[in-house]
Amino acid sequence: MTADDVIRAWDQADPTAIHPLRQVSEDAYWDSGRAQAAMLATVIPDGAKVLDFGCGDGRVAIPMAALGYEITAVDASQNMLDRLRKRAPELTTVPADADGIAGHLGRRRMDAVYSLAVLIHHSYQDCLHIIGKLRAATKLGGILVLDWPVSETPSEADSWIGVTTWSKEQQADACVQLGLEPVDSELPWGVYRAVKAVS
Repeated sequence: MTADDVIRAWDQADPTAIHPLRQVSEDAYWDSGRAQAAMLATVIPDGAKVLDFGCGDGRVAIPMAALGYEITAVDASQNMLDRLRKRAPELTTVPADADGIAGHLGRRRMDAVYSLAVLIHHSYQDCLHIIGKLRAATKLGGILVLDWPVSETPSEADSWIGVTTWSKEQQADACVQLGLEPVDSELPWGVYRAVKAVS
């Protein structure tokens, strides 16, 4: 599976097929986004400039904005961004994959970046590439929250909806290479501080 394959599959999927809570109810789906925004707020400073990478239809980006964060919502799916804009036309949206972030930001860097449903579906190589671009978009000392799970039996996803897991050693090596320092937190995702990469 390439990154383009994953993007194309997500873009074509029925919205009810890409999040299990949508099959429960729309309220449950949006409530889960508010709950995740509240969790993110425990590690991201108040009023921060934040990039939501893989924002989808805004399930987390919209409640983050309601909490006072300056959100830039990025997704490679124009369909998802169109859905987000219907609910929150005031949010800044950027149609881009990881390689397109720098073109939008220019020399600006974000206080924080989060990606909650992207990395797990990509190969090791694509995941490292994406994280490198997210790290480059984050100011030194900024926070990254990433869906980058470790496992005792790591494996690559073999479908667009599969999950890639990493060994602790793989992840630690990647952190040094990319300039990420793990931060202790109670969140279900990895939390990292942007530091200088070891060259």
